[in-house]
Amino acid sequence: MLAGVDEAGRGALAGPVVAAAIIAPSLPEGVRDSKRCTQKRRETLAEAIQACGACWAIGTASVAEIDAHNILRASLLAMKRAVEGLAIKPSRVLVDGPHAPELSVPCTTIIGGDASEPLIGAASILAKTHRDALMRELALECPGYGFEQHKGYGTEIHLTALHQIGPSIQHRKTFAPLRPKP
Repeated sequence: MLAGVDEAGRGALAGPVVAAAIIAPSLPEGVRDSKRCTQKRRETLAEAIQACGACWAIGTASVAEIDAHNILRASLLAMKRAVEGLAIKPSRVLVDGPHAPELSVPCTTIIGGDASEPLIGAASILAKTHRDALMRELALECPGYGFEQHKGYGTEIHLTALHQIGPSIQHRKTFAPLRPKP
């Protein structure tokens, strides 16, 4: 029972980091790295992945956890939560990137795994679509930043809003340009 796991939102200035884990006997045609798909295609694929008999779970790490532990540790925590949330315990986990979460099952890390391993690509799509939906909700709670457009990443629109409004409770205070200058 192989599982794939990947995260979304690691480089954003705001919002949680989200991971997805998946075990699937087969996957829909066209599953690949979420960054290589349009939003519409990701959403279509996410629905197809969820409907294909897959066992999947989402794990998150909050802004407070990101600021307290650093983004790498928070990403690994979100991955661990996603894998532990699976209804079926995998025998091995394929992890995108060079670092693996601490799990009770063996992990194989694969740099670029979201593009080369379909299970990791599927996890990438589920994590990204889930995080995008969370950021659209946060846009309603924290108006004026444009989270629904840029999903918390450091775009010009976002940086301008930060300059004009200041940071919200959803901003990662340890990330430049938000951390205090020495």
